[in-house]
Amino acid sequence: MVESDFSAELKEVQAQLDALTAKKQALENALEEARLAKLSLSESIPSKKITIVGGRGKLGQLFVRQFAQLGHELQILEQDDWPNAKAMLAGQDLVIISVPINLTLSVIEQVADYIEPDTILADLTSIKQKPVEKMLACHTGPVLGLHPMFGPDVDNIQDQVVAYCHARAEEECQWVLDNLILLEAKLEAVSAQSHDNAMAFIQVMRHFSTFMYGYHLKQENPELSELIALSSPIYRLELAMVGRLFAQDSQLYADIIYANSENFDLLKRFVSRFQTGIELLEKGDKTLFKQEFEEVHQWFGDYADHFLNESKRLLKAAHQSSAQS
Repeated sequence: MVESDFSAELKEVQAQLDALTAKKQALENALEEARLAKLSLSESIPSKKITIVGGRGKLGQLFVRQFAQLGHELQILEQDDWPNAKAMLAGQDLVIISVPINLTLSVIEQVADYIEPDTILADLTSIKQKPVEKMLACHTGPVLGLHPMFGPDVDNIQDQVVAYCHARAEEECQWVLDNLILLEAKLEAVSAQSHDNAMAFIQVMRHFSTFMYGYHLKQENPELSELIALSSPIYRLELAMVGRLFAQDSQLYADIIYANSENFDLLKRFVSRFQTGIELLEKGDKTLFKQEFEEVHQWFGDYADHFLNESKRLLKAAHQSSAQS
């Protein structure tokens, strides 16, 4: 087969891929329309009055859209609306706090002064123990802690994980969880303390490690374009995750990392073990390194192979997306 034949076949395959991509998008749109139609036709959802404090923020907007799809009566309360807060919060079935972490506790105090005893008070903060304790202390009625385990850039919460902490009046709060289930979110029950302990590894340690990686790169000052050009797909993805952090709001990550000073002890232990690793390298003992490597492998168990296969799928999807763009 000559070169022109290869080129023609390649163009034909690309045209088929483009057609399949367009068909995939059309099917996704049809599925979304069907999902919305199913929600609108549901007769099992009594309409509720819901206020989202901070509802013009990205995450707040997402939940405004999601609850509105279920036919609820939504309103947004922002900073400029505080003179009317008493009237706005009267008679609400659910009030959700969706403000930056550093403002959450003070906003809870303000809101609690105006809501009625049977109003559900909930929050969307990425830490749970302090907000839940504050809501319990300020409000005598139902309290529910929520943490959406995803960013606000998703189209909907279908298949997205939402962690929740029952705090008070579990039965009264159940309709909120039932609504999230109708929206096809994946719910994970957890205590506030267990949630924050897990977030120390999932968020605090990971974000701080990424911050330090970026900080180290900045101090070493390599040529980023050269790093990217010479990167394997997996390192390019890792570098993208570092760059992604610094493209976002520094206040958010500062609030997450500084939220609990107890997390600093975890970071200190990480630094100590990092130093132990350096000392291991300086000994020049590859056998010992391999032994430590294998012990960590055994700790991961079957998850090691699972994560390997999952990362391969992610890299393949990222490559296909990059090729299409």
